[in-house]
Amino acid sequence: MKVYIFWLIGVTVWNFGYPEADPILDVLAAIILSLLSFGLKKYLN
Repeated sequence: MKVYIFWLIGVTVWNFGYPEADPILDVLAAIILSLLSFGLKKYLN
């Protein structure tokens, strides 16, 4: 659950912090946050 909360906060900060971002940047940010969350999940388990 901690990993999901980290991911959700990251997505929210990205979307509200950079509303003028191009859609491709939104996709890249989601991919990066996903990879970070996978790494965090492995680290916490």
